[in-house]
Amino acid sequence: MDGKKVISIESLSYSGDAPERELCTDCGISRSSDPKRCGRACQFIDPQYESLEQAIHGKTRVFSGDQLFFGVYRKMYRASMREPLAGAQWTGITTSIANQLLKNDLVDAILTMAPDPDDRWRPMPVLITDPQELHQARGMRMGYAPLLALLDVAKERNYQRLGVIGIPCQVYALRALEKELNLKKLYVIGTPCSDNTSTENFHEFLQLIDESPEEITYLEFRADYHVELRYRDGRNKTIPFLMLPLSKLRPDFFPLTCRTCVDYTNTLSDITVGYMGGSGEQWLIVRNHQGEELLKLLGNQIKLTEPESAGNRASPVRGFMKNVELAAGGLPLRQMPNWLRPIVGWLMPKIGPRGLEFARARVEMKAIETVLHLRRELPKKMKNMVPNHVWQLVKPYGLVANTSEIKDEVKNTTKEK
Repeated sequence: MDGKKVISIESLSYSGDAPERELCTDCGISRSSDPKRCGRACQFIDPQYESLEQAIHGKTRVFSGDQLFFGVYRKMYRASMREPLAGAQWTGITTSIANQLLKNDLVDAILTMAPDPDDRWRPMPVLITDPQELHQARGMRMGYAPLLALLDVAKERNYQRLGVIGIPCQVYALRALEKELNLKKLYVIGTPCSDNTSTENFHEFLQLIDESPEEITYLEFRADYHVELRYRDGRNKTIPFLMLPLSKLRPDFFPLTCRTCVDYTNTLSDITVGYMGGSGEQWLIVRNHQGEELLKLLGNQIKLTEPESAGNRASPVRGFMKNVELAAGGLPLRQMPNWLRPIVGWLMPKIGPRGLEFARARVEMKAIETVLHLRRELPKKMKNMVPNHVWQLVKPYGLVANTSEIKDEVKNTTKEK
């Protein structure tokens, strides 16, 4: 390596538009040296979750218990760093794992996101080779960023051992192309992703929730049904989900890609670091042997306990489904009277689904969104885009696949049984 430095996507003309794709979250492959790989790398074309799970984890998910919801895993934890990192979105578990990978010379570089110099909310792909530079990757950003375009830079610089931190659509493409990359080692730290949008749309959202959006330095959707905001002057503020001005957002605020994504929990990562199943702390899903290695790097720096699960998700999920069915498109309709919203917002953290039950609810909601939105907007794509486990998730809510919506191999397997 030619010294320790941070390499950004700017050297690859990131400012330009990505090639046109019908469904695209701009993971970076379309901007790479071989954009035609999108055809075999994109989860929105013909996802092959079962074969990739087998290749990465040594087995496929079983359609019972929590593997149906969260994918293949060895262990799940509720977790937090004993000494939280300053500036981290939560306590800094993801950053700490990346730091240990670099400090122990297990990788040549970490491929992740940092804030754009001109807009702290805009994600900018970076390759980081110096653990001292990892601080710039802390925190949440909203928007699309072609993370995987930097695989070309990594190859040019002969980085043969990579640690990658990515969201599901990025990780799927990375795994689909993993064998072609000829890397000596690849560690994948995944973060869950529910809905993404453009950075420009996100700025509109900030303007709706606060009179001084430029003063906001931190935003997090928490598992207690609140959004937390932090400000430059040290103030904190929380807003109940039900009090958010979602009805004022444009219908296409969340693109069809995010409304039809089948992988909220980042099932192809070695370890998933999220929050929805964490009951106020972070939620770790250790998926395979490499995921166990990554967790061991933190030693006693991390506190681990068993995940909690409380409440019942059935009613909230059915209510969500009804709103999606009634919606003409875009966001689900919100018909609750304004006077009732604060009351329900106060009750939900106490009686609504919490911990793993909250996470199960969100996974089912995403599966329902996938089926209903694709049926309405791109019905011909359902046959290839909806994996079998998604149909299992929506079945309890009365959503059943039509013959034209199931892959031929699934039909044949059903006949044999």
